[in-house]
Amino acid sequence: MSSRFLALVFGGIFGLALSVAHSTARDDPVLGTWKLNVEKSKFIPGPGWRSQIRVYRSMPAGIAVTWTGIDANGEKMQVSYTYKYDGNDYPMPGSGSYDTLNAVRIDARTVKSEEKRNGKTVGIAVRTVSPDGKVLTITDEGANRKGQAFSQVLVFDRQ
Repeated sequence: MSSRFLALVFGGIFGLALSVAHSTARDDPVLGTWKLNVEKSKFIPGPGWRSQIRVYRSMPAGIAVTWTGIDANGEKMQVSYTYKYDGNDYPMPGSGSYDTLNAVRIDARTVKSEEKRNGKTVGIAVRTVSPDGKVLTITDEGANRKGQAFSQVLVFDRQ
C-alpha cells in the first residue's frame, strides 16, 4: 500500500473519531437552560430551593454547568463547574455541600455522579432528561457540610 493511501485511511478514521466526539457532546440532551419547577420538586427535610436556573454548555474541556438560585433561607447561590463523563473528580467552586463531583453516563439520557467532600463520597445524584427532552429530573441524596442527611428530587423545565 502506498503511504498516500495509508495517510488517507488514517486521516479519515481520525476525522470520523473527532466528529463522533464532537457530535456526542453537541447531542447531549442536557445542554441548554433549565428552570426549577418548585411545585413538582421534593425536599427532605424541607423547605427547599425557592428558585434555580441551570445552564449546561458543551465546552472543549467538557460540560460546563452554571446554576444560580435562591435557597430556602433566601440566600443567593451560584455554582459553576466543568466536568467530563469519565468518572474523574472535578472541582465544584461555590457549592455549599461539595468540593468535587465526578460523573459517568448510564445511558443516552441518564448520568450518575458522586459528590465528594475532602475526598469522601457524601452524595449521589442521578440526572435524567425525559424522552421528549422537556424535563430534567435530578435525584440527589447525601449529607451537607453540617452532616445533616437530605434527599431531594429536583424537577426542571427546559427554557
